[in-house]
Amino acid sequence: MASSLFFRASNLVSSATIRRRIPLLGAFCVLGLGFPSLCSILPSSSYLKTSCPQSPHFVHIERSKFSTQSADKTVQAVKMEGNSNIVPSIVVYVTVPNREAGRKLAGSIVKEKLAACVNIVPGLESVYLWEGKINSDPEEMLIIKTRQSLLEALTEHVKANHEYDVPEVIALPITGGSPQYLEWLKNSTRD
Repeated sequence: MASSLFFRASNLVSSATIRRRIPLLGAFCVLGLGFPSLCSILPSSSYLKTSCPQSPHFVHIERSKFSTQSADKTVQAVKMEGNSNIVPSIVVYVTVPNREAGRKLAGSIVKEKLAACVNIVPGLESVYLWEGKINSDPEEMLIIKTRQSLLEALTEHVKANHEYDVPEVIALPITGGSPQYLEWLKNSTRD
């Protein structure tokens, strides 16, 4: 239904207008039709699973603010402070030049228990200033989930095993999330 609505709308307005409106159409589908309805029109629901084999399966997202369903069916999240089963955790971004380099670095990071999981995201283009010149290169992104206490060791590992002179290592705090996932992250990394 949503796809036929999109195609009818595309006949009425220019393609440039559609490209600007797609995020609005997506938000409408998620809020109006519900996430499960949106998933049924996607070619594959594999987009909704994590690439970490031990991570919890995708959890059905409830529209609790818009729903009359009972609160016990909503997805539970936890804040980091006050929970003894989890440790302060971070997400670290590292770019790599290609898939082979990404797999090699990701494998060594997980093998050394410097991270619980590393996602490899293909298809990036990085535009950056290096040695006075603007460059543009295809890259892939590693999204690394680990303990905050392992950032220094992880940074040193990346620098020692990366082919760039100055590899990107940027850490962002995880302020909350699924208690089971965060506990798994703790148990899958070294102290």
